[in-house]
Amino acid sequence: MDRLPDDLHAIYARAFAGIGRARDAFAPQLTPREVGTITGVSVGIAKVSGLPGVGFDELVKFPGDLYGIAFNIDEDEIGVVLLGDCQHLEAGDEVERTGRVMDVPVGDGLIGRVIDPRGVALDGKGPVASSARLPIERPAPPILNRAPVTVPLQTGLLVIDALVPIGRGQRELILGDRQTGKSAIAIDAILNQRDQNVLCVYCAIGQRAASVAKVVANLREKGAMAYTVVVVVEGNDPPGLAYIAPYAATSIAEHFTEAGRDVLIVYDDLTHHARAYRELSLLLRRPPGREAFPGDIFYIHSRLLERATHLGPDFHGGSLTALPIIETEAQDISAYIPTNLISITDGQIYLSPTLFELGALPAVDVGKSVSRVGGQAQRPAYRAVAGDLKLAYAQFSELESFAKFGTRLDDHTRQVIDHGQRIRAVLKQPESEPASVPEQIVVLVALTGGLLDPVPLDKVRAAEQALRQAAGTLSAEIVKRFFANEKLSEPDRKAILDAAGKALAPFRPEATPKPEPKGTP
Repeated sequence: MDRLPDDLHAIYARAFAGIGRARDAFAPQLTPREVGTITGVSVGIAKVSGLPGVGFDELVKFPGDLYGIAFNIDEDEIGVVLLGDCQHLEAGDEVERTGRVMDVPVGDGLIGRVIDPRGVALDGKGPVASSARLPIERPAPPILNRAPVTVPLQTGLLVIDALVPIGRGQRELILGDRQTGKSAIAIDAILNQRDQNVLCVYCAIGQRAASVAKVVANLREKGAMAYTVVVVVEGNDPPGLAYIAPYAATSIAEHFTEAGRDVLIVYDDLTHHARAYRELSLLLRRPPGREAFPGDIFYIHSRLLERATHLGPDFHGGSLTALPIIETEAQDISAYIPTNLISITDGQIYLSPTLFELGALPAVDVGKSVSRVGGQAQRPAYRAVAGDLKLAYAQFSELESFAKFGTRLDDHTRQVIDHGQRIRAVLKQPESEPASVPEQIVVLVALTGGLLDPVPLDKVRAAEQALRQAAGTLSAEIVKRFFANEKLSEPDRKAILDAAGKALAPFRPEATPKPEPKGTP
């Protein structure tokens, strides 16, 4: 047998020497794994035994890459909320601790995407690119890190921006009966943030897939997806996903807020969130309380909405404005969940079914709606006219009910009712047609100045469009003062009234030629 060359012997020697050194340097390490077993599975939950070291809210892993959150920590077993389809799980399956809590991807890569609360893409555009991950449950910013709400969040809806204003960093509840236009107000607010340097997060909880697809298509058509993240849980998804959805959406929004950006988040709606939590709690044998909701239902919403804030300049000065939506039944705003959220938020926008049936859209009931913070952030140009407008509208609402009885009215009362009817007509606004600040101020000044009173009621809508076009004829200096938080001076008001008077000239009764009487030679 031929001998190997000497150089090949040297190569073998070096290789075996390296292997020997690696073997001597290797020190086996034991990695502990805590494993338990499923003792029972129900709709959306599982009972697990054999995980004595698991912590509350810890993520545990089930077969088939299914995860759950440890929710009930009892002496002998834990109750786990499942975050996915559990059809394949059986009693006796192995469960493993992960040692971490539920988190969600965050970053600019999410803007324009539609995802579920786990960060899984739902829009068919491939995996989500994220720069970091944040826990879905995070403590609210301390009071000392916060600053007063001083900047308005324009919704583009005249009735809200003038009478129920919202500030950046505020929590404003939108509530009303089913199909009264709650989501439409929130979507219009998102559409109006175009070119306003405000990012938006829309969190759909328990909605029908067709409804969510319609909203996303509307946002895409109007160009709003360029600054919006959509987090979706459909009605047939597990209740665990519906429970974590608003918290995951808030963590996504907080990432932008902590970077100094202004963010608007919409929770549509928290009625489904409360029902999902009630379902999970009752399945986990937590004691029911009022209306079968567990006692801590207030806490799950308060810790969510407390995360909305306006941060101080030392913390980059970002803001997170929350618009939670809640559904009432038979106009009962004194029910358990609505009263909880009214006490948590900084005001509410109430939508009336009566106004909706009359076609006064958006159907905002000004008498039952209030903003406890936004008035401080409202621009002075609005503030100068909003007080008179709200008082006149309130007087009209009271007198209108008496006028329905056919009672004889004096001239002053009739004048108040006529003026109120024009206020209501002006506050009507088609969906997806937000009005800019100059347009709104011109309409408000003309309305409070009585310029619309001579206009026939059936022509008020056309007259309002003419006023909005007249806003484009104002000088750049006046428009600049609208945004500079300066009060309207008398010359400014006169210039606005002059422009409004010219725009309304064709709509006055004297501008319509009268037909000549018959028989005139």
